[in-house]
Amino acid sequence: MKRRITLVLFAAGIMLVTLSSAVSAQSKPINVALFNPIQVFPESNSIEGLRINFIYGKNVAMTGLDWGLVNHVGTGEFKGIQWGFINICDGNATGWQSGLLNLDNRDVKGFQWGWFNKGNHVNGFQLGLVNMAESMYGLQIGLVNFIKTGGQFPVFPIINWSF
Repeated sequence: MKRRITLVLFAAGIMLVTLSSAVSAQSKPINVALFNPIQVFPESNSIEGLRINFIYGKNVAMTGLDWGLVNHVGTGEFKGIQWGFINICDGNATGWQSGLLNLDNRDVKGFQWGWFNKGNHVNGFQLGLVNMAESMYGLQIGLVNFIKTGGQFPVFPIINWSF
């Protein structure tokens, strides 16, 4: 019991020191959101570290681990790992996205794994039931795969690629 209380107090102290030292900076080390705008830091801040979104969280940019039900990165860049049911990125994304829906409105570098994966220019690997890319340098594996320009096939089942 004492060990558990000590651990909780230690973690709370670390969070307070980290948050208080980062309050003046534009980029924050951690964010927790119930749903936007009910989150620790507003969506105008970038997060570099950890973001936990219980229902829906949005920030202008994100670097690190983004975990939650709906993870939304604004027009800034996403770099890291996104794990959620729905992952949305309005800017460029670099890293790994894993969710039912991975929706990227700009360029993707890395790995998308989900039921539906979408990116503008994808440089990497998409694994899902439906994969979509405007253009691609990489591989798609899924039930239906779309590469609008430059792919081996514009639409093809099971596997599609562009190298």
